[in-house]
Amino acid sequence: MPEFGHEIEIDVRFRDIDAMGHVNNAVFATYIEQARIEYLGDVVGGDPLAVGAVLADLHIDYERPIEYGESVVVHTRVDELGTASIPVVHEVRAEGDRAATAEALMVAYDSEAGESRPIPEAWREGIRAHEGWG
Repeated sequence: MPEFGHEIEIDVRFRDIDAMGHVNNAVFATYIEQARIEYLGDVVGGDPLAVGAVLADLHIDYERPIEYGESVVVHTRVDELGTASIPVVHEVRAEGDRAATAEALMVAYDSEAGESRPIPEAWREGIRAHEGWG
């Protein structure tokens, strides 16, 4: 599996914990969303609210619970690009151990037209350069 070239640290908040005493499964999606938005901001640049991409699909495989107070890091990478789609791979680690993996599908989106659009060339260049595709 290729290395991850982007990571963010997440503070586990008390409100993230469910009745079972660990991070609620839905909160994993929030952690992954934060990582994906920061990846785009760092790699593509600009305002996260003006990125012009929507989430089309998200699949999470949970491997272990995350407890309150644990150190959490979410790793992110993009392995390929479609015409309008950006498949994003994530790995969530708690205390250095893999807690979950996820695959998200983002689609470049024109909100005025209400439809997908080709990924802007500047995004392609930024992702290619960041991921080392040349």
